[in-house]
Amino acid sequence: MLFHLCATCGVEQDPNTPLPDECAICADERQYIPLGGQEWTTVEKLAGAGYRAVEHEVEPGLHGLYVDPKTAIGQQSLVIRTPAGSLLWDPIGFVDDAAVDAVAAHGPVIAVAGSHPHMFGVQTQWSKAFGDVPILVADADRSWLARSDGPIVFWSGTHEVTPGLTLHQIGGHFPGSAVALWRDGADGRGVLLTGDGVFPNPDRRTVSFLRSYPNRLPLSAAVVRRIADQLSHLEFDRIIGNFDNVIDGDGREALEYSATRHCAWVTGEFDHLT
Repeated sequence: MLFHLCATCGVEQDPNTPLPDECAICADERQYIPLGGQEWTTVEKLAGAGYRAVEHEVEPGLHGLYVDPKTAIGQQSLVIRTPAGSLLWDPIGFVDDAAVDAVAAHGPVIAVAGSHPHMFGVQTQWSKAFGDVPILVADADRSWLARSDGPIVFWSGTHEVTPGLTLHQIGGHFPGSAVALWRDGADGRGVLLTGDGVFPNPDRRTVSFLRSYPNRLPLSAAVVRRIADQLSHLEFDRIIGNFDNVIDGDGREALEYSATRHCAWVTGEFDHLT
């Protein structure tokens, strides 16, 4: 069955309904419609134009998958391997047989999950490729699903994918924005996979918290404090975002420092420096 995806965000649309005039995700204030107007594409068109998925090792047990050349938002999917199987996190807006084989080489996939609606990608097609495995979607973000004909499992609060791998709803960027805690990552010190709900910065020492990254909309001090407090009890050393951006160590300290700094700036504590 032919389905379309938004060329700007890479999120799939329902093949059983007419295409809307605009992608709802891109029309929202957190994203944007391109100057030239709404564009739709298909996986087949992308493949025919030479797009392909490229896989690489991030660390033992964790592999990244991105589209080359870059398309849509350009996120990196992460394949998190556990003894029970793998989670495909933040699925890219592209899939072909070679990409499926690359992911399957690391063992059976047991679920697909996007950290928030910008990262839904072609999650239904990825699920179908692995035998209709569950698509995990935060209940608070269910209204953003443009395609709902797959095996969707709604969840709230926390959700254990398998022992040692748990999703945590933190809100902020979207009400359902989530992170994944991989207990065995970083040689057992723990890895927090954050999408862009908590965004590792180019300095590799701090993180950012925004409602919109392309449109530079901040989150309030109260929301950032809430996110930091929610994550303060989790054990992790590394933080990995969705664009190959990483805090390599002391992730808990980096997150707390960054949250405190953010709150100070948005409440005017540093106005004397401006």
